[in-house]
Amino acid sequence: MPVIDTRATGMNIKTMIRQRGLKIADVQKRCGFNTPQAIFKWMRGDAVPTMDNMVIIADMFGVTIDQIIVTRTI
Repeated sequence: MPVIDTRATGMNIKTMIRQRGLKIADVQKRCGFNTPQAIFKWMRGDAVPTMDNMVIIADMFGVTIDQIIVTRTI
């Protein structure tokens, strides 16, 4: 059964932010967060973005959601 690999997905998000020359504050502002804690949780793999935020960051990165999410089989 496939599941989201939160750690690999977080690394993917972190890499995409860096590759595009974005700052954490850019993502924070676009997602409407008051603090960057949620984004740091995503990058560490402690959590994944909600579907709404996944749509926002996919648009920011110019990719599809399935290019952000990494899955593994258990």
